[in-house]
Amino acid sequence: MPDAPGLELIRGEIERDCPGAVLATSFDRAQAALIVDPEKVLDVLRWLKDQPGQRYDFLSSLHAADYLPAEPRFAVHYELINRDRVERVRVKAMLAEPAGEELPEIDSCVELFPTAEAQEREVFDFFGIVFRGHPNLTRILMPDDYVGWPQRRDFPVGGEPVTFTYTERRYD
Repeated sequence: MPDAPGLELIRGEIERDCPGAVLATSFDRAQAALIVDPEKVLDVLRWLKDQPGQRYDFLSSLHAADYLPAEPRFAVHYELINRDRVERVRVKAMLAEPAGEELPEIDSCVELFPTAEAQEREVFDFFGIVFRGHPNLTRILMPDDYVGWPQRRDFPVGGEPVTFTYTERRYD
């Protein structure tokens, strides 16, 4: 994992080739992260994968987070690995919640990392984040007719009473 100064060097190199792509960096608990403009996420991922001296060519994880009530609300996290140096770097793209019934969108990285195909579908299935250009963006775990996005923080929880030892008499 690049250390904090190494992360800033990577940021500078990316800025030279993709101006405005990296919005900030984060180095917390020995985890290096680049916070990027969601419209330029593919440029950053491609640079990290193909740039000689970087070669973060393995996408080990793609997942999302809901930071409600913060704005921007959603984040898509990409964890890349350089297998030669056994280093990780995270790329984080923050997405605002669109108005109305629209869903947040970001470009698909399936062409760069084929392993992202199922991971992007899972993020879509649970968070409702649309990956533009995905070859088959359909639900992967929830039923096709399921309504809602169960991993969002505002998704209603409960509805069915659960019997525990201390409430057993109440539901008999």
